[in-house]
Amino acid sequence: MIRDLLVMATNNEHKLREVRQMLDHNFLIKGLEEIFCYDEIRETGDTLEGNALQKAHYMHDRYGVDSFADDTGLEVDALNGEPGVYTARYGCMNGYGKSHDAEANMQCLLDKLKGVENRKARFRTVIALVKEGKEYLFEGVVEGEILKEKSGTEGFGYDPIFAPEGKGGMSFAEMSAEEKNLISHRGRAMAKLVAWLKKEYRNETD
Repeated sequence: MIRDLLVMATNNEHKLREVRQMLDHNFLIKGLEEIFCYDEIRETGDTLEGNALQKAHYMHDRYGVDSFADDTGLEVDALNGEPGVYTARYGCMNGYGKSHDAEANMQCLLDKLKGVENRKARFRTVIALVKEGKEYLFEGVVEGEILKEKSGTEGFGYDPIFAPEGKGGMSFAEMSAEEKNLISHRGRAMAKLVAWLKKEYRNETD
């Protein structure tokens, strides 16, 4: 018997499939379109936590369902944590291409780091869960560095210029989806959410 309905504030089938595989039959996970939500949910926070909470609260407050949402940012030490919460539109904000243009975002970042030796960076994902009106946050981080040029053709976003620690300088875009998912920031945050939900369910049924 299904115990809990949870709505993930996304229509990304990859994200939905991933969390469904990690949870068991006690949880029913639905995306936005599956509950007939076609609203444009705004992200106006100045932190990843703020944006994730904004999306989760929107679903909880407007549709009356327990909900969770994620937000991800790339943080570069030499740029004081930029692009951070503006990761998806970093290029556009600096005069490169349009919003959510991966090529423009990467070129902007590479140009800003020309001649810079410290290329330490990290991807950080925050998942916000609003369950029965209470807020919970789960974070996943992958440390690494920004390469000096693109390498690889897999993945999306900044993957061709981000090399995670411990992989010999290989970029995310040079890895298979399975390899990347094993160490990904979103996967790590999702694993924490799943572990919490399973523990909570066991406590409720003991």
